[in-house]
Amino acid sequence: MLAGWFAQQGVASIEPSSRRAAEPTPIALERRLADRLGATVGDTLELGLDPAGLDRRAVVTAIYEPAADPSIITRRELYLRLHLPDLAALLGAPDRVDRFGVALVPGVPADAAARELNRVAFGYRAFPSAEIANESSQTFRVVSRFHQAIAIISVVASAVFLLCIMLLKVEERRRDAAVMRFTGISRLTIFTALVLEALLVAALGSALGVLLALGASAVTNLYYQRFFDTTLVFSVVTGATLRFSVALSLGLGVVAGSLAAWRLVRTSPVLLWGRG
Repeated sequence: MLAGWFAQQGVASIEPSSRRAAEPTPIALERRLADRLGATVGDTLELGLDPAGLDRRAVVTAIYEPAADPSIITRRELYLRLHLPDLAALLGAPDRVDRFGVALVPGVPADAAARELNRVAFGYRAFPSAEIANESSQTFRVVSRFHQAIAIISVVASAVFLLCIMLLKVEERRRDAAVMRFTGISRLTIFTALVLEALLVAALGSALGVLLALGASAVTNLYYQRFFDTTLVFSVVTGATLRFSVALSLGLGVVAGSLAAWRLVRTSPVLLWGRG
């Protein structure tokens, strides 16, 4: 298993080579790096810390797709992997590591294991992986809160806009409401009809909004995945988000329709007809 890795930018330089040497070092290339070099499995490369002193031969034994990691996606770094002894020999720093992971058996709390390791630590510091992930995600948390603020403002603005639209729509139908009242149709029936109409409008708007969200999410992923050349998913429209959005839209539609309908049915039909 390939255990060591380092960045090609600023750490090592590699280039294709046709020279022969004994026992080439096995390496694995990240797909983006392999595409840039035009390398395939079985190719021989020259490897070294200095472009002027490429003194090691390496053979590509694997090409891998790195795990999608949002914390490193903007660094635009290219990676290759070596066996740990080969990496130590290349760097000239045996028995030294920057970091390593420890797998715990099921049932062992990560926090307790980290405390115990730190109690006997000498030259290292142990952290639970969840804590490291939390620290590296602070930027994304800020962006998430910013998006939540935008969403709240958008919902409030859309609610006011919807209420205004419903009031205008109901005002245009005041003569129809007056005629229905003159023919004996009850206020409750008129109120219910107007609320159902508002609910239908909200449902159609919700369907349009869902299609717009899915389309915007797909375009966002398509653009940024190509821009960063990654499989990382940048935008996700979850079922929970859709359910909440549709429920909120329908609720706002019912509230706006109810307010507008109540304003209409409580007015005398004589006044409604006279204002027509």
